[in-house]
Amino acid sequence: MAHQPPNKLLSFLGYVYWGDIAELTLYCSKRGRIVFFKKTYPKKPASPLQQAQRDRLTAAAVAWRALTEDQRKEWNLATRRASLTMHGYDLFVHWQLIHDDKAIEAVQRQTKTNLIPI
Repeated sequence: MAHQPPNKLLSFLGYVYWGDIAELTLYCSKRGRIVFFKKTYPKKPASPLQQAQRDRLTAAAVAWRALTEDQRKEWNLATRRASLTMHGYDLFVHWQLIHDDKAIEAVQRQTKTNLIPI
């Protein structure tokens, strides 16, 4: 599980202190210390397989944004009712990538929601 540090160090600037800031990457170690290093960039472009996966994730995000607000609420409701440790967006993206209609139909049945067909 990702460690999410409290919002202290750079909060007066409106920043949280993990992620990229200018040319630095910052995060909080498990011991609570702030670790920073110069931001690195890839030395070569993404491989065709990496680009294909990025395109699949982009298509899933676009499909999520194409849903109505009520449809998105239904996906979020299903994850809460099923006590899944994810948001509706995560379940939707999983469904878009895996295309496991049977699993989504089972979630739909158990949570009494209407997820597919969309």
